[in-house]
Amino acid sequence: MSSEQQLMERSGGKCELCSAENGLQSYAVPSSEGRGDADILLCDTCRGQLDNPANLDSAHWRCLGDSMWTPVPAVQVMAWRLLKRLSGETWAQDLLDMLYLDDDQLAWAQAGALPEEGETPVHRDCNGVQLQAGDTVTIIKDLDVKGTSIVAKRGTAVRGISLTDNPEHIEGRVDGQRIVILTKFVKKSG
Repeated sequence: MSSEQQLMERSGGKCELCSAENGLQSYAVPSSEGRGDADILLCDTCRGQLDNPANLDSAHWRCLGDSMWTPVPAVQVMAWRLLKRLSGETWAQDLLDMLYLDDDQLAWAQAGALPEEGETPVHRDCNGVQLQAGDTVTIIKDLDVKGTSIVAKRGTAVRGISLTDNPEHIEGRVDGQRIVILTKFVKKSG
């Protein structure tokens, strides 16, 4: 049985955060090195908001009042992270106060917490290593650069990267041209 099928069976064919039944796909919970239970099943709406935390719709996340009680650690971790991010809302703070995580789960939740508003986003490479401005990274996959005929080849070193407001994007020079690169396609060089 594939992992997607296992997730469908575990969740009863519903989003594990909001219980929606359409647009379901596996989502890897960030900062979950070495965890076999790090994938959860999410709908398009939940995934879209997690991928762009600046646009969280607090009304949508009231569903966490139900999903935070799941026995699935990865779902509890995501519920904690979202409630922490929305803790300015009274209802979210109340739910966060009720949510109990054991020490390992709490450490996991804190390791990949969503950035607070006004907080600098954390950029991480494909292995979860934090990137800093000025680092050198290596591209791990051939990438077509949109709008050009350039192909950024696997193994290309990109020196002196710049960070952006989006934690999934960095900027760097490839073949003399400044481009935006997705962090999931780079690894930090020693």
